[in-house]
This record gives sequence, structure tokens and C-alpha cells, in this order.
Amino acid sequence: MYFLRLAKLKPAVEELATDAWDGLEIAGDVVRRVDRVLDVRQGELCWVAGTVYMDMPLKPNILDDISKDHWISAPPPREKYLSPNGLDQVMLEDESGRLRLIGTFLQTEMLVTGCIIAVMGTENANGDFEVVDLKVPDLPRQPQRWERDDVESITTSAKNKSSNTTRAEGAKLAIVSGLGIAGDEAESLTLDLLTEWLLGEAAGPTEQKAVTRISRLILAGNSLAEASPIQPHDDLSGKKAGKKYGYDSSAYNPAPTAHLDNFLATLLPSIPITLLPGESDPANVSLPQQPIHSAMFPHSRVYAAMPGSTEPGWFDSTTNPWEGDAEGWRMMGTGGQPVDDVFKYVEGDDRLEMMEQMLRWRCGAPTAPDTLWCYPFQDKDQFVIEECPHVYFVGNQPKFETAIIEGPAGQSVRLITVPKFKETGEVVLLDADTLEVEIVKFEVFD
Repeated sequence: MYFLRLAKLKPAVEELATDAWDGLEIAGDVVRRVDRVLDVRQGELCWVAGTVYMDMPLKPNILDDISKDHWISAPPPREKYLSPNGLDQVMLEDESGRLRLIGTFLQTEMLVTGCIIAVMGTENANGDFEVVDLKVPDLPRQPQRWERDDVESITTSAKNKSSNTTRAEGAKLAIVSGLGIAGDEAESLTLDLLTEWLLGEAAGPTEQKAVTRISRLILAGNSLAEASPIQPHDDLSGKKAGKKYGYDSSAYNPAPTAHLDNFLATLLPSIPITLLPGESDPANVSLPQQPIHSAMFPHSRVYAAMPGSTEPGWFDSTTNPWEGDAEGWRMMGTGGQPVDDVFKYVEGDDRLEMMEQMLRWRCGAPTAPDTLWCYPFQDKDQFVIEECPHVYFVGNQPKFETAIIEGPAGQSVRLITVPKFKETGEVVLLDADTLEVEIVKFEVFD
């Protein structure tokens, strides 16, 4: 999969590197291009492109896990993979081999396993490559607003084309993550406040009028709480066998799913909903997570699109990561797993900087499949970003943050970290005209 990523992004990063370093002369030496990592020669000023691999002793290793006794309980997950004694190494690899990168320049750059870069420098006597400069693919082409709708309208009949000309102004998008519905009565009050507010049944007339401008609700992962851990086999062996028909209430609790379905069914007659799965939701663990099955939503699924339809329904259960259009803007969002995994590779906790670098690397999940589970694609890396989004949001983050980044060709991207609603009670509102962001907070006082 890393080979597919390198084959896709290498031309883009080589084009930038050629524009920056072609004919460059340093201390009498002219920089020359090297096609493969193993073609680098000692003492020669050159540049080469490849895939970054972080050799970190504290990073989980599947081979080490298999070699250990599998009956021993797994250690708790590490907050960071960074080694305190400086044993971490940065490697650059391609189909020919691997080269160790060193130099003070790397200390100012954020690098993780799986990102494609081009480095310029020289190989020293120890066989290490001292980096002088570095290039990344940077932001890809960004489509214009309504571009996809305009293209579709050209290919459709005149009747459909005329229907696309009326576009609502002043619309807003509501983004919520980490509802963490567990089926408890204690959490129902905050959820009821959110429901009433979205339906325009709470607050005063001014606030109610503002809420009517919300054109879509996006649930960015972890709508359900973490499931109870599976009991050990020894504990289950002493119990009676389960029922032949129905389910064992001691092993399965339907309340969380039923509460989420009721929450969605209450809102769907009034507002479209896009649902992304998250780490704690009933979907596959490996990325890209597939949409939560419609069988989980007996009341809400009637609002979904018909099977085989290319148009999204009123209830749109999507994948994680997700790319789509909302109010003409190209949107990209995740449930938070890729950013949380990148966080373990780097120093600091600036989530916006991590999101920016992922866009400039043109990869939505660079650490997959090294430390982030993903499907083993054979033909195409599904995480490569081919078109620059206008809005990039990440759910289930520690706190709300937002920023705007710009690209070399005039691209502009709104970055949003969406906090967990269950912990903060915060809802993110995105203005569809200006892409300005505001926060609405819900609190319950004793």
C-alpha cells in the first residue's frame, strides 16, 4: 500500500522539488536528481523522493506481539511513541531500499510514517543522509464551489438543470461528535436539549429563527458509547448456555442503539443527517470504516436513499473517512482516528498543525497500515487526497479549534476540530456562505 501511495504522489513532490532545486548551486556543487534511494553517493549533493518510515522502539510491532505468549494481557496503549532517550530514527525508503535521514533541519519538520517527501542533501561517511531542505506534495487542486453540481447539471436534462439554479442562502451546517449514547437516563437530558434546539423548540424567537437556517446535521463519529468488554472464557464457561431464540440480555444491551435510532428518527423529518462511524460505533475497526448498517436503525432507515441510488438520502450513513459536498463546498471529515494516531508520533498536541500537514502530505491517514488498521488495498490507496477540500473537520478531539490554511495555488481550507459532545456539550456551526465557525454549548446544572 505504501508503494501505491509513493507511485501516486511521487510525481507531484518531484515536480515541486524540480522547480525549487533544479540548477541550484551550493558551495560550488550543483544539486542533481537521484531516481532511487540506493543511487545516492557519498559526498554528492543531490535530492531524492521516497516514503518516510519512523523507526521507533516504543511503536507497537505485530511480530513482537506474536512472538510473546498470547495469554499475557496486552499492555495499555501508549500516549506517545516518542523515545525519551533519542533512539527514534527517520528513514526514507522506496522500492530499492532504505536510507537514514539526519540533520538539524528535521527537528523543525513534522514527519510520520507513510508521508511522501523529497529531501535534498548529502550522504556522509557513516552512510546517513544529512538533510538540507525538504519538500512535500502540498495541497492539490481545489474545485470551485458548486463545481460538481454545475457539471452534473450540464449532463442532466434541462428540467433538472433548472432545479439546481435555486440555491439557499444563509444556510448553516451543524457538526457534532462523540454523543456517546449509552442508554442511561442520566444522559437523556442533554440529548433532549440538543434535540429540542435542533427542532427549533428551545430558546427564544431569535434563536429559533437562526436554527431554521441549519440545512444539515453531521455526526462525526462515536455516536454510541464504548461497548462493555467481553467477559473471559472462564467466566462464561460456568454460566448456562444462551437462549436458542432471541438474545441474552446479560451479553447484549440494545438500549444504546435504540436511543440513537430514536434520536435520529425525531430529527430526520426536519433536518437531513450525515452519520460517520467512529471508533466506538458498531462498524469495522479497520479504515475506511464502512457505513453503520441500516439494520441498526429500524425507524431512521426509511429516510435513507433507495438501494442503487446515486443521490444521498435525507439520512446518509457514510464511511469514515468521508468526502462529499454540502452547500456546494467540498467537505472532508473523519471520526478522529488518523489524527489521534499521528499525535503519537510527534511532540506537542497541536491538532490543527497535524491536520494541516496531513493535507499538505495529501494523505488522510498516513500512518495506515503501520500503526493504524486499514484494509489491504491492492490497486489504489484510498487515503490519498486527490482534490483539496474547502472544509476539513475531525471529530472526537480534546477541544474545539479552528483555523484557515492556504495553498500555493490560492487554495483555502477551513480546519475544524470537533470536541466530544458528551464531555463538552458543544456543537459546531459552520456558516455556508462565509465558512465562519461558531460554537453552541449545552450545559445541565444540578
